[in-house]
Amino acid sequence: MEAQPYAAAPDDSPVLGSLPVEPLLTAEFDADPGAVYRRLRSRHGPVAPVGLMGVPVWLVLGYREVLDVLRGECQWRRDIRYWRARAQGELPSGWPLLAGYEVRQTMFMDDEEHRAARQTLHTALRPFQEARGPQGWELRAAVSRYADDLVALLAAESGSAGFADLGAQYTRPLLLMVTTRLFGCPVELGDELVMDLWRMLDGGLGAEPATARALAAFTRLAAHRRARPGDDLTSYLLLADPHLSDEQLGRELFMNAVYLNDITGNMVLNTLLEVIRGNATVRRSLSAGQPGETVDRAALANPPVANMCFRFAARDVPLGNYWIRAGDAVSPSAAAAHQDLLALGTSRLVGPAVSARSHLGWGAGQHQCPMAARALAGVLVDQAVGRILDHLATVELTLPPDQLPWRTGPVVRGLRLLPVRYELSRPPRPARPHGQATGLLAGLKRLMSRAQG
Repeated sequence: MEAQPYAAAPDDSPVLGSLPVEPLLTAEFDADPGAVYRRLRSRHGPVAPVGLMGVPVWLVLGYREVLDVLRGECQWRRDIRYWRARAQGELPSGWPLLAGYEVRQTMFMDDEEHRAARQTLHTALRPFQEARGPQGWELRAAVSRYADDLVALLAAESGSAGFADLGAQYTRPLLLMVTTRLFGCPVELGDELVMDLWRMLDGGLGAEPATARALAAFTRLAAHRRARPGDDLTSYLLLADPHLSDEQLGRELFMNAVYLNDITGNMVLNTLLEVIRGNATVRRSLSAGQPGETVDRAALANPPVANMCFRFAARDVPLGNYWIRAGDAVSPSAAAAHQDLLALGTSRLVGPAVSARSHLGWGAGQHQCPMAARALAGVLVDQAVGRILDHLATVELTLPPDQLPWRTGPVVRGLRLLPVRYELSRPPRPARPHGQATGLLAGLKRLMSRAQG
């Protein structure tokens, strides 16, 4: 049977570059992205043309349409070489988001190359995922120790009751300490790591040199662990695929650091925020002893990745009310899709049996977060959230929820601060006077004070 040719976009359908587009990243978007998504949806339907730092792209707003894009691997490609605007030299010189997309690693691969790279990552992560194995047990024990150290340092600085920023004083140092241990990273690689990852994801000034610095640091780590293998993820990646060059391994470590520090960190902070501000469904699952459900419900309310990385159309295809041309870039919006899901019949579709499993915090389709990484991230979020709440007798926000400062950008919407008034439930044990926590926290204090300035 002869294969049927794919349909081409009708001649009278509008081309992305010819449409008037409103810029996405505005003061209104910073203050209330949900309102922007709703206005775009009312004006264009489930797919809208927007301007992203001077580049027109399609923003996918509808839940069903986002799933179609995420699951349609043959139609929607991740390899940046499919992007027509890039291939034809139409991107503005120095476009700040390009640096991250040019890092060729698993997330931006397709087909067999992508499957092989995912399998390597899964194999390397498996020992840390298994709670009963020595690596998994030791990592979980380390997370608990780090959390207790951070609470002890908080108490030493601010007392058993006082004020704290659960971002700078707890979540971000905790995830950086975990990264340093998991990757077999020398402490000195940590001081500027988080800020460079932020700069790359947010596409702000300095995104390109920040990306280059982070890649260089992880390439050095790859060479270090090749010469001195240890009981860490970097060494296990080399065992899983000895043919990886230092540069290839550095790129994989770079993107895994993004997920571990920024994406997982956002999930921790977003979960804490939903608990503290009194989200009823999140609190019910927490009270019922269902930490995984708690995290899922928080991710539905506030996904750690608001707008996912681009997909590129392999051929002309209708989506929403528009025809997407081959080579167009589309950004699936998890935040807008969740908004759409919550509006689709409210109680029926967002009931306790369905909604928590319907969030897109882990993605969907072949490029969703690998199962081993997802399981490990889930454990880390559960432990990070559970451990700090165990220490707190009372905790409340010191700002109204609508006045919290958010770090907004084209990909993530993460809290810059989570300012709280707290009271500890018991005096913490003294912080260890030496070890990993001390060195990292000294650097993080300097680093986070600059981030907040």
